[in-house]
This record gives sequence, C-alpha cells and structure tokens, in this order.
Amino acid sequence: MRPWLSGEGRRVKGVSVEISGHPIPRSDSIPLDVTNGIDQNWENKMLRRTFLALTTATAFGTQAFAGGHSMDIVDTAVEAGSFTTLVAAVEAAGLVDTLKGDGPFTVFAPTDDAFAALPEGTVEGLLADPEALAAILTYHVVAGKVMSGDLSDGMMAATVNGAEITIGTMNGVTVNDANVVSADIEASNGVIHVIDKVILPPQ
Repeated sequence: MRPWLSGEGRRVKGVSVEISGHPIPRSDSIPLDVTNGIDQNWENKMLRRTFLALTTATAFGTQAFAGGHSMDIVDTAVEAGSFTTLVAAVEAAGLVDTLKGDGPFTVFAPTDDAFAALPEGTVEGLLADPEALAAILTYHVVAGKVMSGDLSDGMMAATVNGAEITIGTMNGVTVNDANVVSADIEASNGVIHVIDKVILPPQ
C-alpha cells in the first residue's frame, strides 16, 4: 500500500550474496592472480554488474511509487470519472489549489448520483453561491490522512469546515447518515473515501 523502495533486493543466501538476483561470490572464491592479487578484469566486471543491478532495482522502485500514488486528490477524482459534479463544485468554490496542496487530506467524496439525489435546483443554486458551496465541501474534508482502519464507531472528527462529523462502523462504515461505498483510495496528498450522500453541516 505504500510502495517505496525497500532493501529487500539484497540478501545473504547460502555462501554468497545476491543483489537484485545477481549472485556475488564470496571473497574466498575470488580468482587471484599470482602477481597482482585480485584479477582486475573480473573485479571491474563484477562492479559493472552490481552497479547495473542496483540501478535497475532503483528504477523499478521509482516507477512503482509513481504508478501507485502519483496523482493528487483532485486528479484522482477526475480520473475516476464518477465525481464530475464534485470536481465542478470544487472548481466553483475555488478549492482546487487547496486540494492539490501538500495536505494530507481525507476527503469523503460524494458520487455524481449523490449530488443528483439532492432536491431539484440545489446543485445549480450552490454553484452560483461559492461561499455556501465551500462551506458544504469543506465539511467533507478532514485534515490528515485517515484510513478506514483508523476509524471507530462513534468517532468524532473535526472537518476543515470547523464542524464535526460522526463516524459509525456497526453496519458498514457511515459518515453522519451517508454510507462509505468505497474506502482507502490513496492519492499523493491524502486519501478518498467514496460516500453515497452529500452530507450537510449543522445550521
């Protein structure tokens, strides 16, 4: 889940050392030249092999990290394709730069169907009122990266809005009266939990 490069590629196995699958013989098996000690050609070849092996391991590790969580929360939502209303709302409220920032943030993201379930005209009215829209959207954001395993029943969490949300875990995970339908979608600056309803801050 956290694909950083580790030291797993280097290990001692039997009587030799392997680096990323390339065996390096023990020093007592190194061929010796009677006059010069260690054979320089052999040593140079082994150094090149070791360098190439380590370079390859580092490259693959970097690619794995970039492929895992290279997109921020906004770009992850755009890529998913099921948050077009949420993305439009974030843009209208002027929150794009915030949610593209370092964070980390935890976003409880309503789907397009969740926005469509609001009373007719609600979304259009909110898009025309950036301040009210921002108040609702920031009620869906918690500072810090909170994974589903960190949640507990009855837990209260302060949102960026300032008001608190209530977490339930008895019959699936809930946020106030919304259900979490997909959890732990990681981004480079936080995590997204998908919910099936737009939650509204207390009046």
